[in-house]
Amino acid sequence: MAYRVTFIPGDGVGPELSEATRRVLEATGVEFDWDVQHAGVDVMEEFGTPLPEHVLESIRKNKVAIKGPITTPVGTGFRSVNVALRKELDLYCCLRPCKWYPGVRSRYQNVDLIICRENHEDLYAGIEFEQGKPETHKLIEVLELLSHRKIREDSGISIKPISVTGTQRIVRYAFEYARKFGRRKVTAVHKANIMKFSDGLFLATAREVAEQEYSDVEFEDRIVDNLSMQLVQRPEEYDVLVLPNLYGDIVSDLCAGLIGGLGVAPGANIGDDAAVFEATHGSAPKYKGMNKVNPMAMMFSGVLMLRHLEELDAANRLESALAAVIEEGRSVTYDMKPTRDDPTAVGTSQVADAVIQKLQG
Repeated sequence: MAYRVTFIPGDGVGPELSEATRRVLEATGVEFDWDVQHAGVDVMEEFGTPLPEHVLESIRKNKVAIKGPITTPVGTGFRSVNVALRKELDLYCCLRPCKWYPGVRSRYQNVDLIICRENHEDLYAGIEFEQGKPETHKLIEVLELLSHRKIREDSGISIKPISVTGTQRIVRYAFEYARKFGRRKVTAVHKANIMKFSDGLFLATAREVAEQEYSDVEFEDRIVDNLSMQLVQRPEEYDVLVLPNLYGDIVSDLCAGLIGGLGVAPGANIGDDAAVFEATHGSAPKYKGMNKVNPMAMMFSGVLMLRHLEELDAANRLESALAAVIEEGRSVTYDMKPTRDDPTAVGTSQVADAVIQKLQG
């Protein structure tokens, strides 16, 4: 039976990357019934929003979606389509595997990290008060009264909520992932030495979950600044990292840098009732229609989707095909060549051709 999957081509270079990814996913032999839905700047004029309600309804119904990059429009009621998807569908885990493949130019080798980033809380929850506004002055007065500390009147303020509930489910997700895929260790990342009642709560909750529910998986914690240094020095010491929202955003890009950049960094936003798989880079509108941009991040996101669907054999075969194309170094885009002006670089669709050939070989 075919999997009914919401397919969002995106905008900018999104449609080209999406089509290349669709082709390689179908070449695995897994059957899909694509529910094509459009979102992004290209639908703003028709629907007045980059994320129409019928797109959300499609994902709610199908429970699985894969999407191309989407441009963040200016002047809308939310920060981006991605943020809106996370909130509307309660996609509380941003999953970002960062794995090095032979043939990718990087200062590091044998990096294999899993980032589990909490999506809804922390400083990225979007609870902000603008400098100079009456409500900001009122908040400053209340905070000064409660904390007995002076706050400058010309301050802008962001609120950092971290809850037991939000922490429990992201930590459980990290441990369940570790169990399912045979990972050896989970590391909770925090700044509990300074922020004792927010990051401190995150750490205490993570420790409790680890001790009471997952004694079979190794657990440790690291302060985020120390972790950042150690990732640069010896990334092989880490495995699954679970982090609050802001640290997860920063550390996931750091880890992508360890493996060669966002061009090979897949991603997913996952909740209890739905999952959306996507490349982690932007829509690069200046390259639209040029058949130039590397599709591998979205293809690797397709590998994550196959694993989510329990199509493990197909996922492993697609990952191996991608790895083989990377290692050969012939049918890759300009960004994966020794120099960016290498005349042997191929286009987006030709990468798909090469991956399909590996799958069928």
